[in-house]
Amino acid sequence: MSGRFIVVIFPPVNTSSPLPYKAQDAPHAAPGISLFDGETIQAQLEINLDSKLDFSHSLLIATNRRLLHLIGQETRAYPYRAAMAFQRHDHGGVGRIELFEDNRLVARWLYTLACNVQAAIFLKHLEQQLNHFLTGIAIAEEAPELCPDCSTPMVNAECPACSATINAPPSTWTLFRLWRFAKPYQWQLLSGFLLMLASTAATLVPPYLTMPLMDRVLIPYQNGKPIDFVIVAWLLTGLLGSALLAWGLGWAKTYILALVSERIGADLRTVTYEHLLRLSLEYFGGKRTGDLMSRIGSESDRICVFLSLHLLDFATDVLMIAMTSVILFSINPWLALVTLLPLPFIGWMIHYVRDRLRTGFEKIDRVWSEVSNVLADTIPGIRVVKAFAQEKREAERFRIANAHNLQVNDRINRIWSLFTPSVSLLTEIGLLVVWAFGIWQVSRNQITVGVLTAFLAYISRFYSRLDSMSRIVSVTQKAAAGAKRIFDILDHISSVPEPANPVHLEKIEGRVEFGNVGFRYGNRAVIKNLNLKIAPGEMIGLVGHSGSGKSTLVNLMCRFYDVTEGAISVDNVNIRSLPIPEYRRHIGLVLQEPFLFFGSIAENIAYGKPDATRGEIIAAARAAHAHEFILRLPHGYDSLVGERGHGLSGGERQRISIARALLIDPRILILDEATASVDTETEKEIQKALDNLVQGRTTIAIAHRLSTLHKANRLVVLDKGEIVEIGSHQELMERKGHYYRLYQAQARNVDTEMDQRRIPMEGKVST
Repeated sequence: MSGRFIVVIFPPVNTSSPLPYKAQDAPHAAPGISLFDGETIQAQLEINLDSKLDFSHSLLIATNRRLLHLIGQETRAYPYRAAMAFQRHDHGGVGRIELFEDNRLVARWLYTLACNVQAAIFLKHLEQQLNHFLTGIAIAEEAPELCPDCSTPMVNAECPACSATINAPPSTWTLFRLWRFAKPYQWQLLSGFLLMLASTAATLVPPYLTMPLMDRVLIPYQNGKPIDFVIVAWLLTGLLGSALLAWGLGWAKTYILALVSERIGADLRTVTYEHLLRLSLEYFGGKRTGDLMSRIGSESDRICVFLSLHLLDFATDVLMIAMTSVILFSINPWLALVTLLPLPFIGWMIHYVRDRLRTGFEKIDRVWSEVSNVLADTIPGIRVVKAFAQEKREAERFRIANAHNLQVNDRINRIWSLFTPSVSLLTEIGLLVVWAFGIWQVSRNQITVGVLTAFLAYISRFYSRLDSMSRIVSVTQKAAAGAKRIFDILDHISSVPEPANPVHLEKIEGRVEFGNVGFRYGNRAVIKNLNLKIAPGEMIGLVGHSGSGKSTLVNLMCRFYDVTEGAISVDNVNIRSLPIPEYRRHIGLVLQEPFLFFGSIAENIAYGKPDATRGEIIAAARAAHAHEFILRLPHGYDSLVGERGHGLSGGERQRISIARALLIDPRILILDEATASVDTETEKEIQKALDNLVQGRTTIAIAHRLSTLHKANRLVVLDKGEIVEIGSHQELMERKGHYYRLYQAQARNVDTEMDQRRIPMEGKVST
């Protein structure tokens, strides 16, 4: 079962009598469909769930007269009537199309949300056909929906232009976007460039001095003339001076540009990490930890090395080739033209190889992220790996990822290994051509031996720089791929933006209101039309089955996500109008799985208030009933906590988390299953701490054990993202509705667990 949704719009087909609608007339149509005279098929939708939410194949077909449902060989027909109405809605990953007649549910069809958009399109055409059948008004052709970003017509709810941009391979031009990080150091870069220019010019002096050394000293000496040692001394002094000058200038420009590139790399890492922290949880939900670590770490390092070494070498090479070309043409234009013969061929090879290297290096980065992801998964979860004896399995995962990385690298190396020797071969051939042409010109007395010697000296430098420039193609494409992956983060806009005109609240009373709140995870509806008012200091308990929207409501309250409909207000101010850091300082959050950072106990408690005094930390720990067990640790409050709280029990981690929330003294408190993962005795200790925590604060609590919510002022029962009941424990028990059934079901489970515990105990006593 593919689970695909197919919507096909057919041209009108007129028939003089009912004809069987054949399978080949449209994709996935079942045989045996009879169409009446003048009846035409307009659209169809494949659905893949039955009434029991099992995967099954059936088909909905909309004609111009009726709706058909095909299940195997059976066809159910629903002729269009005036009392007919359709509704479409979804929740928790399941979509529904419902047919009503006279406000009575007649039929319901279920489907997954993989292509919810196609279901919406089908229903739109179905309603158009119903309206046309009842009124006779022709269906107007609508203009295609345009992309809100680029105004391109949408295809299957997707913009082809934007998709092409997102999936486009990295361009070398991406490196120019690094200028925003280089601009603060523009004067240092300018001084480095001037030093590079002077250093390159100094290295070009020695070959020029070889011409008089050959023509005025060595060759006359071979012809019987004495050596003029004054000229020799001046020439050798010039050679030594130019070498020393080139060394000094080269050291200065390398040092300055290396310092600048390191600072550019550091700024790049800092800005990327700060931007990453500002993104919403929605972004992190689709990313792997190893991939993000690889982007900020290794990719920025690669860019830094490119800027400090390879870009510097490239600029030097360009200057050297340009200056050498000018000198060669000034000495002998014809010989210079012969020298430059290999350049077009080398340029063509660079262009040919560049695109293949660019896409290849981006793929290498992605594959290397797979290797990093295995490490990021395995090392933090090493306890689970060992507990289930899955060391071999994880080693195999790493081996497969590493082998894939090796395979991709081998593919790129095959291209690169052919390119580099080919450039070297062309330069060697060019050198031989210059030798041949130069000897021919010497034989005809058109140039001197000194000129040819100087030419060969310049050519050796020219071709060595040309070879170096060809090698930089590889590192340039690697840096471009890395820059693209970093700018993918920097270009991502948070779905929870800071307000353009923020409202500042110096003090929050804690009055909370949810007004017609709706929220969707992608195309999944999770919260629908939720209205709730919470008074300052009131404790609200959220109750409901898993997937009813309790944790989502908490995430919306903390503004980890933004509502898609309606608004959430605190003290009559929309929370979207409040600066996010300022707003969250008034919220204390205690999760089911508390997260502790590597560091001391005191540092973890003071995480939300780093400037807290030791006295404030101890007071918060006492209120959280954590002081006693902390003192039993080897170094008390200075004892180190392992990564993710390793070395502490679940109850101890939870009490430190409560102390962390107490320390910031929040006006709004959110408890998300704070006692769900601990034993009964530990729960009593945590409950005492929570009693201290909720006093005088507006509290929204989610509890796995309903008995822990007896102290709540009101209980809010959620079902499928909607509030179905509100009231105290006693009131809801008397109504015998959703809450009553939840409570009774949980009580039966508790009794069963107690019986299971009692049986072995009784057996032990009787023996």
